[in-house]
Amino acid sequence: MALKCASLWVCARNPCSNLGASDCGSRNSGAALISFKLDLEKFRKWECCRFGALTQQAITPVEDEKPHVPGVESSGAIERTRGNEPRGFHKDLNLLPKPLTANDLSSSPSDGSKVRVAYQGLPGAYSEAAALKAYPKCETVPCDQFEETFKAVELWLVDKAVLPIENSVGGSIHRNYDLLLRHRLHIVGEVQMQVNHCLLGLPGTRKEEIKSVLSHPMALAQCDMMLCDLGVLRISAHDTAGAAQMVASTGLRETGAIASAKAAEIYGLDILAENIQDDKDNITRFLILAREPIIPGTDRPYKTSIVFTLEEGPGVLFKALSVFALRSINLSKIESRPRKQHPSSVVDNSNEGSAKHFDYLFFIDFEASMAEPRAQYALGHLQQEFARFLRVLGSYPIDTVL
Repeated sequence: MALKCASLWVCARNPCSNLGASDCGSRNSGAALISFKLDLEKFRKWECCRFGALTQQAITPVEDEKPHVPGVESSGAIERTRGNEPRGFHKDLNLLPKPLTANDLSSSPSDGSKVRVAYQGLPGAYSEAAALKAYPKCETVPCDQFEETFKAVELWLVDKAVLPIENSVGGSIHRNYDLLLRHRLHIVGEVQMQVNHCLLGLPGTRKEEIKSVLSHPMALAQCDMMLCDLGVLRISAHDTAGAAQMVASTGLRETGAIASAKAAEIYGLDILAENIQDDKDNITRFLILAREPIIPGTDRPYKTSIVFTLEEGPGVLFKALSVFALRSINLSKIESRPRKQHPSSVVDNSNEGSAKHFDYLFFIDFEASMAEPRAQYALGHLQQEFARFLRVLGSYPIDTVL
């Protein structure tokens, strides 16, 4: 959905003669200082720019990124055995909310008395903890797949969605970058959270008895040193809380799980070891998504996320990024992803034949609010001179509290 701000205009009263410094001209001097060799006439067209025009352009879809709902993928699981359920386990499971699936996206939303937030995973997942950090009194709604969290928001089953986007150890979560482009939700906030992994087992189990460990592949990678010391078999699961539930349901004493302390409490497991991640400063950044964008302000630090593609040519990426450097805008994140259905383009360098190169989408986070003229000028410059496609994913407050 486009940002409804048709009446919002940002105009500069004075000529912009020093765009490299602050995008504003001098009132007292007849001859302005020019810090960079820029064509003044190109920039005057941006002195009176309409913020609504940028956000309207922001929702222009890429031709090869059409929304779709994939089938629910089943994660690998070890064979369940009946009996030997830990104490209190079956009672807790019956009280837990059931995850949404692709077949459940037809019910009505709640009465709106409190915020409903969707997340991927089961109760006890780190994404649920991120949702509760952002909205302490919210009602959390678990979903089986990342795709279903997007659909839950789009179909008004929930108000917001929280999904992980990058980790300080494991890096970016590429699947969610692709989903951001495929769907038309807006980023309205972020959550940064310290992740402390625990080794969980059935009640009475000792760490030395564990022969295999289940968890999400990224959690397994983040605890590599401890797992190597134990010499255990690693088994991938769909999410950390799901791994804890699987250990509790199978009743196998030689199987452990890497998950949160909250998951141990929910599924009736013992914590065999705490803070087992290799890097103690293990931080995951989550995005908060909504149907409508928020109106950005300037009262606090803001971050803006965009995605764009570039024209072909030498040094085009360098020139495109310079529109931010000229205005002293700091870039906090840059991520490139090949375009899905057009992964390569043919470039002829006047030699015999032609070469194929990957055609990339660039995701960028920069530290400025879209309410600031310098951010508007930067995106206007980028769109006018370099970008074939540009979309603003959101402009939102920076989370500074871990």
